[in-house]
Amino acid sequence: MAELSPITPCLWFDDTAREAMEYYVDVFPNSSIRSIEEYPDESLDEHFTGMTGKVLNGRFTLNGTDFVCLDGGPLFTFNESISFIVSCADQDEIDHYWSRLSHVPESEQCGWCKDRFGVSWQIIPANMGDLTRTPAQIQVMMGQGRIVIAELENA
Repeated sequence: MAELSPITPCLWFDDTAREAMEYYVDVFPNSSIRSIEEYPDESLDEHFTGMTGKVLNGRFTLNGTDFVCLDGGPLFTFNESISFIVSCADQDEIDHYWSRLSHVPESEQCGWCKDRFGVSWQIIPANMGDLTRTPAQIQVMMGQGRIVIAELENA
């Protein structure tokens, strides 16, 4: 078994863990699927009915950050109380990640978006603190979905 980082996020999917891993490693540079362990054949154990071929334990790395995931069924779902911050160097990088990860327009606010799997992301410039120092800048940011750096700089 591969070693984990000291703290590793674990994502519980209903039944799309493999699809999510493949999608995320395509979105982020320097990323890979490290391993996938599948549930045992349901004919061998009645506790795994309907889980044959699904992900029991998936390990993947997104741009240097290790993740674990699994297909656990519909009992738990993602919500906005947990999100992943993507620190971007410039507007082009923000636009790239936003176009790939934002799939729920009603969830877009202040650089936050939700992907097609229901996972929340914060796509923000690395210097966000410098861009939100004044009340005018904060007001502009509060009205943005996708962060537009020039609008914050001009506020």
